[in-house]
Amino acid sequence: MTRQFGWHRRNDDYPVPIVDKCLLSGFFYYRKGKRMKTTGTILDKIVEDKKIRLTEHKSRTPLNEMIKTAEEVLKEDACRARENCFHDALKKDGISIIGEFKKASPSLGKIEEKIELTDRIDEYNDSVDAISCLTEEDHFLGNVDYLKQIRKISTLPIIRKDFMIDEYQFHEAKAIGADAVLLITAILDDHQMKGFYELARALKLDVLVETHDEYEIERALKIDPRIIGVNNRNLKDFSISIENTRNLKRYIPDDKVFVAESGITDDADVRFLKETGVDAFLIGRAFMESENPRELARKWKSL
Repeated sequence: MTRQFGWHRRNDDYPVPIVDKCLLSGFFYYRKGKRMKTTGTILDKIVEDKKIRLTEHKSRTPLNEMIKTAEEVLKEDACRARENCFHDALKKDGISIIGEFKKASPSLGKIEEKIELTDRIDEYNDSVDAISCLTEEDHFLGNVDYLKQIRKISTLPIIRKDFMIDEYQFHEAKAIGADAVLLITAILDDHQMKGFYELARALKLDVLVETHDEYEIERALKIDPRIIGVNNRNLKDFSISIENTRNLKRYIPDDKVFVAESGITDDADVRFLKETGVDAFLIGRAFMESENPRELARKWKSL
Protein backbone atom coordinates (compact mmCIF):
# COMPACT_ATOMS: atom_id res chain seq x y z
CA MET A 1 0.00 0.00 0.00
CA THR A 2 1.27 3.45 -0.90
CA ARG A 3 1.99 5.79 2.01
CA GLN A 4 0.67 9.30 1.50
CA PHE A 5 1.98 12.57 2.81
CA GLY A 6 1.06 12.92 6.45
CA TRP A 7 2.65 13.86 9.74
CA HIS A 8 3.86 12.32 12.93
CA ARG A 9 6.10 13.92 15.54
CA ARG A 10 9.35 12.97 17.20
CA ASN A 11 8.50 15.38 20.00
CA ASP A 12 6.08 18.21 20.64
CA ASP A 13 7.84 20.67 18.36
CA TYR A 14 9.40 18.94 15.38
CA PRO A 15 7.39 17.60 12.42
CA VAL A 16 8.45 14.49 10.55
CA PRO A 17 6.65 13.76 7.27
CA ILE A 18 5.31 10.46 6.11
CA VAL A 19 6.12 10.66 2.42
CA ASP A 20 4.88 8.71 -0.54
CA LYS A 21 8.18 7.22 -1.67
CA CYS A 22 6.72 6.20 -5.01
CA LEU A 23 6.01 9.83 -5.84
CA LEU A 24 9.63 10.75 -5.25
CA SER A 25 11.09 8.12 -7.54
CA GLY A 26 9.92 9.39 -10.90
CA PHE A 27 10.30 12.69 -12.72
CA PHE A 28 7.19 14.07 -14.38
CA TYR A 29 5.80 17.43 -15.34
CA TYR A 30 2.21 18.52 -15.90
CA ARG A 31 0.82 20.14 -19.00
CA LYS A 32 -2.86 20.92 -19.55
CA GLY A 33 -3.90 18.53 -16.83
CA LYS A 34 -1.95 15.57 -18.16
CA ARG A 35 0.90 13.84 -16.41
CA MET A 36 3.84 13.63 -18.76
CA LYS A 37 7.29 12.08 -18.47
CA THR A 38 10.09 14.41 -19.54
CA THR A 39 12.69 13.24 -22.02
CA GLY A 40 15.99 14.66 -23.05
CA THR A 41 15.82 18.18 -21.58
CA ILE A 42 18.52 19.91 -19.54
CA LEU A 43 16.11 19.94 -16.63
CA ASP A 44 15.60 16.20 -16.95
CA LYS A 45 19.35 15.63 -16.70
CA ILE A 46 19.73 17.92 -13.69
CA VAL A 47 17.01 16.09 -11.77
CA GLU A 48 18.42 12.66 -12.60
CA ASP A 49 21.86 13.76 -11.41
CA LYS A 50 20.30 15.16 -8.24
CA LYS A 51 18.84 11.74 -7.42
CA ILE A 52 22.33 10.25 -7.63
CA ARG A 53 23.76 12.97 -5.40
CA LEU A 54 21.00 12.43 -2.85
CA THR A 55 21.94 8.76 -2.55
CA GLU A 56 25.52 9.81 -1.80
CA HIS A 57 24.46 12.43 0.73
CA LYS A 58 22.18 10.02 2.57
CA SER A 59 24.94 7.44 2.80
CA ARG A 60 27.17 10.02 4.53
CA THR A 61 24.49 11.53 6.75
CA PRO A 62 21.35 9.39 7.12
CA LEU A 63 17.93 11.04 7.20
CA ASN A 64 17.42 10.46 10.93
CA GLU A 65 20.68 12.27 11.70
CA MET A 66 19.77 15.14 9.40
CA ILE A 67 16.36 15.44 11.07
CA LYS A 68 18.02 15.58 14.48
CA THR A 69 20.37 18.38 13.39
CA ALA A 70 17.50 20.31 11.81
CA GLU A 71 15.50 19.91 14.99
CA GLU A 72 18.28 21.54 16.98
CA VAL A 73 18.48 24.47 14.55
CA LEU A 74 14.70 24.87 14.67
CA LYS A 75 14.87 25.30 18.43
CA GLU A 76 17.68 27.84 18.11
CA ASP A 77 15.77 29.80 15.47
CA ALA A 78 12.79 30.10 17.80
CA CYS A 79 15.04 32.10 20.12
CA ARG A 80 16.43 34.27 17.29
CA ALA A 81 13.01 35.03 15.76
CA ARG A 82 14.09 34.20 12.19
CA GLU A 83 10.70 32.81 11.13
CA ASN A 84 9.29 34.66 8.08
CA CYS A 85 12.45 36.77 7.68
CA PHE A 86 12.83 35.97 3.96
CA HIS A 87 9.20 36.78 3.22
CA ASP A 88 9.33 39.98 5.25
CA ALA A 89 12.52 41.14 3.50
CA LEU A 90 10.74 40.93 0.14
CA LYS A 91 7.37 42.22 1.32
CA LYS A 92 8.59 45.59 2.56
CA ASP A 93 7.94 48.81 0.64
CA GLY A 94 10.04 49.45 -2.43
CA ILE A 95 11.88 47.00 -4.64
CA SER A 96 13.79 44.22 -2.90
CA ILE A 97 16.81 42.45 -4.32
CA ILE A 98 17.95 38.88 -3.77
CA GLY A 99 21.66 38.69 -4.54
CA GLU A 100 22.80 35.30 -5.73
CA PHE A 101 25.99 33.34 -5.20
CA LYS A 102 26.70 30.71 -7.82
CA LYS A 103 29.80 29.28 -9.44
CA ALA A 104 28.34 28.19 -12.79
CA SER A 105 25.19 27.43 -14.75
CA PRO A 106 24.31 25.14 -17.68
CA SER A 107 23.75 28.17 -19.90
CA LEU A 108 26.83 30.20 -18.91
CA GLY A 109 29.32 27.54 -17.95
CA LYS A 110 31.77 28.39 -15.18
CA ILE A 111 31.49 32.00 -14.04
CA GLU A 112 34.69 34.00 -13.69
CA GLU A 113 34.43 35.48 -10.22
CA LYS A 114 35.70 39.02 -9.84
CA ILE A 115 35.79 39.00 -6.01
CA GLU A 116 36.06 36.35 -3.31
CA LEU A 117 33.02 34.92 -1.52
CA THR A 118 33.67 36.79 1.74
CA ASP A 119 34.12 40.12 -0.06
CA ARG A 120 30.99 39.49 -2.13
CA ILE A 121 28.88 38.76 0.93
CA ASP A 122 30.23 41.85 2.67
CA GLU A 123 28.98 43.87 -0.31
CA TYR A 124 25.64 42.05 -0.31
CA ASN A 125 25.27 42.78 3.41
CA ASP A 126 25.40 46.50 2.58
CA SER A 127 23.11 46.52 -0.43
CA VAL A 128 20.68 43.63 -0.98
CA ASP A 129 17.75 42.33 1.05
CA ALA A 130 18.35 38.58 0.88
CA ILE A 131 20.88 36.10 -0.50
CA SER A 132 20.36 33.13 -2.80
CA CYS A 133 22.92 30.34 -2.65
CA LEU A 134 23.10 27.60 -5.26
CA THR A 135 23.77 24.20 -3.68
CA GLU A 136 23.34 22.02 -6.80
CA GLU A 137 26.71 20.38 -7.43
CA ASP A 138 26.88 18.99 -10.94
CA HIS A 139 25.51 21.74 -13.16
CA PHE A 140 25.91 24.87 -11.01
CA LEU A 141 29.02 23.80 -9.06
CA GLY A 142 27.23 24.64 -5.84
CA ASN A 143 27.64 23.05 -2.44
CA VAL A 144 25.96 23.21 0.95
CA ASP A 145 29.30 24.33 2.36
CA TYR A 146 28.96 27.64 0.52
CA LEU A 147 25.67 28.29 2.27
CA LYS A 148 27.24 27.40 5.62
CA GLN A 149 30.04 29.89 4.93
CA ILE A 150 27.58 32.61 4.01
CA ARG A 151 25.50 31.94 7.10
CA LYS A 152 28.51 32.62 9.30
CA ILE A 153 29.16 36.06 7.81
CA SER A 154 25.67 37.36 7.06
CA THR A 155 22.49 37.97 9.01
CA LEU A 156 20.50 38.47 5.80
CA PRO A 157 17.82 35.89 4.97
CA ILE A 158 19.25 33.09 2.80
CA ILE A 159 17.34 30.96 0.34
CA ARG A 160 18.71 27.57 -0.60
CA LYS A 161 18.38 27.40 -4.38
CA ASP A 162 18.38 23.81 -5.56
CA PHE A 163 16.26 21.19 -7.26
CA MET A 164 14.20 20.05 -4.28
CA ILE A 165 12.76 16.59 -4.93
CA ASP A 166 13.18 14.78 -1.61
CA GLU A 167 12.22 15.44 2.00
CA TYR A 168 15.87 14.99 2.98
CA GLN A 169 16.77 18.29 1.27
CA PHE A 170 14.33 20.28 3.39
CA HIS A 171 15.74 19.00 6.67
CA GLU A 172 19.22 19.61 5.26
CA ALA A 173 18.27 23.17 4.31
CA LYS A 174 17.22 23.83 7.89
CA ALA A 175 20.32 22.14 9.27
CA ILE A 176 22.74 24.26 7.21
CA GLY A 177 21.12 27.56 8.13
CA ALA A 178 18.80 28.41 5.25
CA ASP A 179 15.77 30.61 5.90
CA ALA A 180 13.93 29.65 2.72
CA VAL A 181 13.86 27.08 -0.06
CA LEU A 182 12.90 27.01 -3.72
CA LEU A 183 10.11 24.82 -5.08
CA ILE A 184 10.22 24.44 -8.86
CA THR A 185 6.73 23.73 -10.15
CA ALA A 186 8.03 22.09 -13.34
CA ILE A 187 9.65 19.17 -11.50
CA LEU A 188 6.94 18.42 -8.92
CA ASP A 189 3.43 17.08 -9.19
CA ASP A 190 0.62 18.69 -7.20
CA HIS A 191 0.83 16.16 -4.37
CA GLN A 192 4.58 16.65 -3.94
CA MET A 193 4.26 20.41 -4.09
CA LYS A 194 1.66 20.48 -1.34
CA GLY A 195 3.56 18.05 0.88
CA PHE A 196 6.90 19.77 0.46
CA TYR A 197 5.36 23.20 1.02
CA GLU A 198 3.77 22.02 4.26
CA LEU A 199 7.03 20.41 5.37
CA ALA A 200 9.00 23.58 4.67
CA ARG A 201 6.56 25.77 6.56
CA ALA A 202 6.54 23.32 9.48
CA LEU A 203 10.32 23.71 9.55
CA LYS A 204 9.79 27.51 9.66
CA LEU A 205 11.28 27.88 6.18
CA ASP A 206 9.84 30.39 3.75
CA VAL A 207 9.15 29.07 0.26
CA LEU A 208 9.66 30.70 -3.13
CA VAL A 209 7.47 28.79 -5.57
CA GLU A 210 8.91 29.12 -9.06
CA THR A 211 6.76 29.11 -12.18
CA HIS A 212 7.33 29.76 -15.87
CA ASP A 213 3.90 29.88 -17.50
CA GLU A 214 0.20 30.40 -16.82
CA TYR A 215 -0.50 26.75 -16.16
CA GLU A 216 2.31 26.45 -13.61
CA ILE A 217 0.96 29.53 -11.82
CA GLU A 218 -2.48 27.90 -11.72
CA ARG A 219 -0.95 24.81 -10.14
CA ALA A 220 1.19 26.82 -7.70
CA LEU A 221 -1.82 28.80 -6.45
CA LYS A 222 -3.47 25.56 -5.32
CA ILE A 223 -1.10 25.48 -2.33
CA ASP A 224 -1.68 29.20 -1.60
CA PRO A 225 2.00 30.18 -1.34
CA ARG A 226 2.98 33.57 0.02
CA ILE A 227 5.82 34.07 -2.48
CA ILE A 228 5.59 33.31 -6.21
CA GLY A 229 8.42 33.71 -8.67
CA VAL A 230 8.32 33.84 -12.45
CA ASN A 231 11.47 32.48 -14.02
CA ASN A 232 12.29 34.32 -17.23
CA ARG A 233 14.47 31.37 -18.14
CA ASN A 234 12.80 28.34 -19.71
CA LEU A 235 14.29 25.45 -17.77
CA LYS A 236 13.65 23.04 -20.63
CA ASP A 237 16.04 24.78 -23.04
CA PHE A 238 17.44 27.65 -20.88
CA SER A 239 16.31 30.39 -23.26
CA ILE A 240 15.45 33.76 -21.65
CA SER A 241 12.77 36.40 -22.13
CA ILE A 242 12.18 39.00 -19.41
CA GLU A 243 8.83 39.74 -21.01
CA ASN A 244 7.69 36.49 -19.43
CA THR A 245 7.33 38.32 -16.11
CA ARG A 246 5.16 41.05 -17.63
CA ASN A 247 3.01 38.55 -19.51
CA LEU A 248 2.30 36.52 -16.36
CA LYS A 249 1.90 39.36 -13.85
CA ARG A 250 -1.88 39.47 -14.33
CA TYR A 251 -2.21 35.92 -13.01
CA ILE A 252 -0.53 36.69 -9.68
CA PRO A 253 -2.92 37.76 -6.88
CA ASP A 254 -2.11 41.10 -5.27
CA ASP A 255 -1.57 39.57 -1.83
CA LYS A 256 1.38 37.46 -3.06
CA VAL A 257 4.99 38.58 -3.04
CA PHE A 258 5.96 38.56 -6.71
CA VAL A 259 9.58 37.81 -7.65
CA ALA A 260 11.19 38.17 -11.10
CA GLU A 261 13.95 35.63 -11.65
CA SER A 262 16.71 35.38 -14.27
CA GLY A 263 17.74 37.48 -17.23
CA ILE A 264 18.15 40.77 -15.34
CA THR A 265 21.42 42.15 -16.65
CA ASP A 266 21.20 45.91 -17.22
CA ASP A 267 19.40 49.17 -16.38
CA ALA A 268 16.79 48.65 -19.08
CA ASP A 269 15.81 45.25 -17.63
CA VAL A 270 15.46 46.75 -14.17
CA ARG A 271 13.30 49.65 -15.36
CA PHE A 272 11.13 47.32 -17.42
CA LEU A 273 10.49 44.96 -14.51
CA LYS A 274 9.90 47.76 -12.01
CA GLU A 275 7.22 49.13 -14.33
CA THR A 276 5.72 45.65 -14.44
CA GLY A 277 5.09 45.86 -10.71
CA VAL A 278 7.25 43.13 -9.20
CA ASP A 279 8.13 43.15 -5.51
CA ALA A 280 11.61 41.70 -5.85
CA PHE A 281 14.36 40.68 -8.27
CA LEU A 282 16.53 37.60 -7.99
CA ILE A 283 19.81 38.48 -9.71
CA GLY A 284 22.70 36.11 -10.29
CA ARG A 285 24.88 36.55 -13.36
CA ALA A 286 25.05 40.36 -13.32
CA PHE A 287 26.21 40.42 -9.70
CA MET A 288 28.58 37.49 -10.06
CA GLU A 289 30.31 39.14 -13.04
CA SER A 290 30.49 42.54 -11.34
CA GLU A 291 33.56 43.79 -9.51
CA ASN A 292 31.31 45.94 -7.33
CA PRO A 293 27.91 44.30 -6.72
CA ARG A 294 27.22 46.72 -3.86
CA GLU A 295 27.19 49.73 -6.13
CA LEU A 296 25.27 47.88 -8.82
CA ALA A 297 22.53 46.86 -6.37
CA ARG A 298 22.28 50.39 -4.97
CA LYS A 299 22.10 51.84 -8.47
CA TRP A 300 19.31 49.48 -9.53
CA LYS A 301 17.30 50.17 -6.40
CA SER A 302 17.48 53.88 -7.14
CA LEU A 303 16.29 53.69 -10.75
